[in-house]
Amino acid sequence: MNRTRELSGQLSAATGDMPTYQIRAPTAALPQGVVMAASPGSLHSPQQLAEEATRKRELRLMKNREAARECRRKKKEYVKCLENRVAVLENQNKTLIEELKALKDLYCHKVE
Repeated sequence: MNRTRELSGQLSAATGDMPTYQIRAPTAALPQGVVMAASPGSLHSPQQLAEEATRKRELRLMKNREAARECRRKKKEYVKCLENRVAVLENQNKTLIEELKALKDLYCHKVE
């Protein structure tokens, strides 16, 4: 405890007047039967872990199916957009070819 005060005093002198707090690890062992939990998963039985893994897998597969469905929907929409664009460009091309023929005919008749 005295050593901690000495360190605290040195740190507060170095950093200003603000007190410094230090966390000390307990030196005594835990009483028999007391367990410190390292993580929530460490307290489950093997069956619970297997059920949790199955649940997580099913959830992941469900999300994946939904994402795949959305991807296919977007692809269909994109293909429809491209097909419409092709139709518009084909009509435009046809119109331009007809206009070109008309202009060629007009030019040929003027030259003669």
